[in-house]
Order: sequence, then structure tokens, then C-alpha cells
Amino acid sequence: MCCMPSGESTQASVHEPEPVRPTEEDRIAAAGSELIGGPLGRRALPGRSWWTPVRVIALVAIGMFALGLVQKAPCYNGAWFFGASSQYTHACYSDIPHLYQGRGFADGLVPYFDKLPGDMQYLEYPVLTGVFMEVAAWLTPGSGSIQDQEQWYWMVNAGMLMACAAVIAVCVTRTHARRPWDGLLVALAPAFALTATINWDLLAVALTAAAMLMWSRGRPLAFGVLLGLATAAKLYPVLLLGPLMVLCWRAGRWRQYGTALAGAAVAWLVVNGPVMLFAFDGWSKFYTFSQERGVDFGSFWLILGQNSDDPLSTDTVNTLATSLMLLCCAGVAALALTAPRRPRFAQLAFLIVAAFILTNKVYSPQYVLWLVPLATLARPKWRDFLIWQACEVAYFLGIWMYLAYTTSGDAHKGLPTDGYHWAIGMHLLGTLYLCVMVVRDILMPERDPVRRSGDDDPSGGVLDGAEDVFVLGPAARPARHAAHFEGPRVEWGRTEATGSSL
Repeated sequence: MCCMPSGESTQASVHEPEPVRPTEEDRIAAAGSELIGGPLGRRALPGRSWWTPVRVIALVAIGMFALGLVQKAPCYNGAWFFGASSQYTHACYSDIPHLYQGRGFADGLVPYFDKLPGDMQYLEYPVLTGVFMEVAAWLTPGSGSIQDQEQWYWMVNAGMLMACAAVIAVCVTRTHARRPWDGLLVALAPAFALTATINWDLLAVALTAAAMLMWSRGRPLAFGVLLGLATAAKLYPVLLLGPLMVLCWRAGRWRQYGTALAGAAVAWLVVNGPVMLFAFDGWSKFYTFSQERGVDFGSFWLILGQNSDDPLSTDTVNTLATSLMLLCCAGVAALALTAPRRPRFAQLAFLIVAAFILTNKVYSPQYVLWLVPLATLARPKWRDFLIWQACEVAYFLGIWMYLAYTTSGDAHKGLPTDGYHWAIGMHLLGTLYLCVMVVRDILMPERDPVRRSGDDDPSGGVLDGAEDVFVLGPAARPARHAAHFEGPRVEWGRTEATGSSL
């Protein structure tokens, strides 16, 4: 009798929501599944096998990362070291081997404390990224030629970044508990594999993904600590505190937000404090470099500057870019407080980081890594995700072909300036397209793939299913549904079947 299930447990299991199968709701996912035998059948028991979604997606992510390493092989075997333009024509450039000697790691210099020879006096990266780079230098054999050491340094970093990629895939897969297979969007993202080892951005992305997972589990302190560490590795994660504040304001969850904010501040100070105290000039280099840096690759500011007889000064661009970003922040806040239904945390997180990328004066190709996990959680729709990824791959190829053109002398091998501007336009339009889709999902929740499945905000933690306490405008009235749309009407955490237009 002790092993017999009770009536209450049996009833609960009957009503327990089943995992969402993307192949049942996404035509692109269903078509793609034919490569591995077709959609998963209803009688399949994925939870009874070792091949759980988390393990499958982690292995796929590692496999795609490995393909990205193979793509860098022409550079590893010589293009990084012989010929200025060959690393661009092969589209395999990476900062990592070049900065091993260029930032003093080959000579045993201590980041932030020891001055560097040349124009860059100190390491221009945030502290936690500098620690990551230093640890990789410790693991790099000091024997052999400088080329051998740089090759080893890249391989050591690649191994550490591969671990970050696996963490990202696992965290994204587990954030939306009922939608684990959405993690394949991260694992199979082509731009993710192509840009993973250009720089050290994956460290901050992994910490941010882990922070998102902790928030989804209702652990605001762990979220704050991880987000503070992520901000100590790259500046962009701090942007997530803005939309989270507005969402907590609307839901009246100030205590949890305060806990997260305190955790982030303390974690950031623990990492940065010692360096600030004992090597302030080195610590501040990242911030002064970011401020003084001129208009650079990938931004619409570059298009304006290269097509103008009187380009804007760096100070003017800084002011205008900051103003545009503040306007975007105000727009996201207004959207959060006036939307007919409180937006999901992942949606606003994606929008605010995308706004920063679109308005910034520089867009390095690896910045796409910031958006891939957030895009997966905000808009898990294969068609839109692949459209955006195609635009990012086009930009990835465009910037290297442009650099090949500018470094090949009179040969002019590569993409001229006008062609590069088109590549920038592809990146901008692709990102804007995905932003428009996310905003539409916010204004019309029936279009949101996550909410159409019956969830409210699975990445929202304490916000998931919470009632509103402060709303503005249309949010105070019943939700407006898409006209001429047939499908489930989305309510708080459940769906109502309907066959007529709403």
C-alpha cells in the first residue's frame, strides 16, 4: 500500500503540463527534424533515456563550437602570423593570439598593474575578463617560439571558452522548463560558432545566462551575484537591471529586486575593488578607452562618417549615442508599463541589449553572442531566429572582406566600402526585425510562442503569474488580442480554446 500513488498525486500528475515540442508548433523545426528522422512521437519517453534535452543540446553546442575551431584552422596554421590580409580573406581572425604578446602576457606582465609598451598603456578589458586572460596565460607553455606560444594560448582559451559555451546552452535549455528544446537555437546558431573565439565575450555571456536561470528559479540573490560578476567581465549585463526594475515595479516585487541589486553591486565591488584601490589607472583604462574610442566598425555612425565631408567628432557621437540609448530605455520602460499584459523578462532583456548594440558607436562581430541566448528566450521561433542569423553571418563575412580590401594594397582583394556599408545594413535590419517581432509579441500576447503554450513568464521567477500593482494606459484595460487570429486565447498561465477571430 505504501507504494500506491494517492488520489491527489495521481490527479496532479494528470494535470501537470507536458513539455512543449517545437516540431508540433513550428513548421521550420518540424521540417528540420526530418534530417534526424522526423518529429518526436507522442509515445516517446525522452525523460526515460540518458539522452535528455539538456545533454543533447550541450553536446550539439560543443560540436558546433568544434566546427568553429575548424573554421579557424587556416589562421592557426599561419594566417595569424604571415600576411596581414590572409586572416581576413579566410574569415578566421581572432584577437586572442595577437594580444598574448601585445598585452604583455608573453612577458609575464601583470594586467592593470604593469604598464605595457606601445600606445596602449594598460589592458583595456574589464577586470574579470583580464583574470580569465591571465589564467589562460598561466596555462600556456612558455617554451618554444612566440608563434608556438600564441598558438597554445589560443587553444587554451578555446578550451575555456568551450566550457562557457556549454554552460550557456545548459542554462538557456533549463530556463524555460517546459521548452527545453528551444536551447537548440543557441547550440545551432551559426553566428555563435563563427564568433565564439574572436574574443573573450563568452565569459560574460555564460555568467549572464546563469544569472537568468537563477532568476527564473526565484533566487534573486544568486541572480544578482552572477550578474555582478558578468558586469565585471563585460559592461552590457548591467543593462538587464533596468527592465527588471520596471517589471518589478509593475508587479510590486521591490524586495526581490533590491536583493538582486545588492547582490550585483557587492559581487562587482569584490572583483573590482582591489584593482581600483591599488591600480586605479590600469583599472580605469577600459572606461576611458571606451569613452575616447572613435567611431568604429559595424555601426551606422561609421556609415554616416564615411559618407560625410565633415564627420562628427567623438564627443558629439558619444553624446548622440547616449541620448539615443536613453530614448530607447524610456521606450522600453513605457512599453513595460503600458503593454496590455506585463512583458516577459527575457523579452525586455533582449530589447534593451539590442538597443545598446544598435545605438553604439562600434559593433564588433562577436557582440552577436550577447544576443543569441536572449533572443532564444525572447522569441523562440526558428524562422525569425534564422533570418536574423543569416543577416549576422552576412555581416561576419562582410567585415573580414572589407578588412581584406583595406589591407591588400593596390590588389583590392575583398569588399569595398560601399559593399561593407550594405553588410552593416544587413546586421542592423536583421536585429531591428527581431526587435519588431518581440515588440509585437508584447503587444499581442497571442503571437508570443511561449505564452501560446500556456505559460506566463517562465524566465520571470517571482514575476511569473504575479498580479500587476502599477500599470499605465492600456495595461489597466483587458488585453487586446490580434485581429483575425485563430488560436488559443492566452490568459494568465493558461489557454482558452477558441475557433473564432478575437
